[in-house]
Parts: sequence; structure tokens; C-alpha cells
Amino acid sequence: MQRHEGPPRRTFVLLLATAVLLGTAVAWGIVEQYNDRPPWAADIAYEGGYVQATRIRKYDQDGSRTKALLTGECALMQRQGMGGGRAVHDPAAWVAGCLDAAAGRPSRHQGLVR
Repeated sequence: MQRHEGPPRRTFVLLLATAVLLGTAVAWGIVEQYNDRPPWAADIAYEGGYVQATRIRKYDQDGSRTKALLTGECALMQRQGMGGGRAVHDPAAWVAGCLDAAAGRPSRHQGLVR
């Protein structure tokens, strides 16, 4: 029975260093392009607005809050900072999600696998 020793130590170290440098370069490029904003920020903002309005709609007994959402309260909530950190990524998408949920439409991302 023979023992397999693998690649020579020098080759292994060079390959490992190359992989680390390549990984660092890819990470650097992603950070440069998106900075603090994730690449799927519009989806995050949309779903944040959708969830907020869905909760309001479910607990609305007489329908007055739902009507208010449809007549401009979604945009007002976003301007007042009630959208939270998710609305910061893409305020227009947050408002669109809020309006879709207030109108009773399904989420535009529902059922999609990314």
C-alpha cells in the first residue's frame, strides 16, 4: 500500500496564495460596485413596503387606513421615516410595495425563484 502525498509543498502554497488573491480581488470588486447597498436592494425595499402595508390592511377594521394608504399615506410614511432601514435602499420601490399591498395585489416577486 502506498501513501499519496499530494502536490509538492511549493505548488500547494502557490495555488493557495493565488486562490486567496483571486477571492480578495472579487470581493473588492463587489464592494467597489455596490458599497453599502446590497445588489438586491430594490427587492428588499419593495418587500419591506409590501409587508408593512399588509400588516396595516389586516388589522384595519373599518377600511379607513387602507383607503388612506391608497390616497398617499404610503408616500407620507416613507417621508416620515416609518419605512425603516429597508426604505432607505430604494424609497420608490418601498412605496410601490406599500401601494400593491394596500390595493390587495399579490407581491410582484411572489413565486419567483432567483
